[in-house]
Amino acid sequence: MTVKTRPRIDIQSVFRLTELADYIIPFTIRAICDLGVADHLAEGPRTVEELAEATGTHAPSLHRALRALACKGIFTETEQGVFDLTPLAQPLRSDHPVSLRAAYPLLVPDIEAWAAFDHSIRTGEASFDGVHGRGYWEYMADHPDDSARFDASQQAATRLELRTSLPAYDWATLRTLVDVGGGNGAFLGGILAKIPSLCGTVFDLPHVVAGAHERLADYGVSERCEVVGGSFFEEIPAGADAYLLKRILYGWDDEHALALLRAVRKAMRQDSRLLILEPVVRPGNEFDVGKLYDLLLLCMVGGGARSQEHIEGLLAEAGLRLERTVPTLMFPILEIVPS
Repeated sequence: MTVKTRPRIDIQSVFRLTELADYIIPFTIRAICDLGVADHLAEGPRTVEELAEATGTHAPSLHRALRALACKGIFTETEQGVFDLTPLAQPLRSDHPVSLRAAYPLLVPDIEAWAAFDHSIRTGEASFDGVHGRGYWEYMADHPDDSARFDASQQAATRLELRTSLPAYDWATLRTLVDVGGGNGAFLGGILAKIPSLCGTVFDLPHVVAGAHERLADYGVSERCEVVGGSFFEEIPAGADAYLLKRILYGWDDEHALALLRAVRKAMRQDSRLLILEPVVRPGNEFDVGKLYDLLLLCMVGGGARSQEHIEGLLAEAGLRLERTVPTLMFPILEIVPS
């Protein structure tokens, strides 16, 4: 008779899995960002009552939220009912150089899509489409408030990308740059502000680029940058020195990604360059942010992050080839030329 032995219980692994599966802290971070709590601690510690009055919140409930974040190193309770910022909490301030306050919005349509994420895993289709009956970008076009909050979250990411991309690539070698899918122009505006010899074009859907003029004016680069509305699957402004796809290609399946690359190739001169800035999935078990973005895209739009080999295969079909990969502290820049 064979006696089955019970597997040894690794209680630390159980605790770690519980921590990883938790969505209490992520949701609390987002709520605290929406309320702007970190802004009211910029001058130093404050009591919960003071913070509640400043943010229009219920003091006991705010206390419960902050003490939960404090046990994760986000904020610190310096004495009973008194809180201060920690290094992890500093970027939640609106005035931080790389502020992430707007990076974590509580968007109801996104949350509803995540609640149905098993649909994506079962079918390979975006659960967002199944929940809302249309694609992500169509939904945002009809919901300007959600679209504005999404744009703000992207602008927060753009600040980080500017910090890591500007020193990594020699942008001054370019005279003209088209940011394809450039949103409100925040990234291109940041580049133009640092490279006075460069002129640019922000190109995206008309409702998306509607706010670009204001953003470019904030950077003081309006005279050196055009704003053009249109679909990048149809016709892209032609003849520039370089074209940029910043976190755009990975949002589409292979069929649409190939169509986009072909449209860019058609707009390029023979000596033009295409710059792709987005996560590239690496093999192995080490942490890779590209693998996380891959799931985000699967849930929301049905696209996905790709390996370098996968990207090179699409480039070849579009008449392009990878010239070199420029590493940054965030995402790599793939420099691509016509075949």
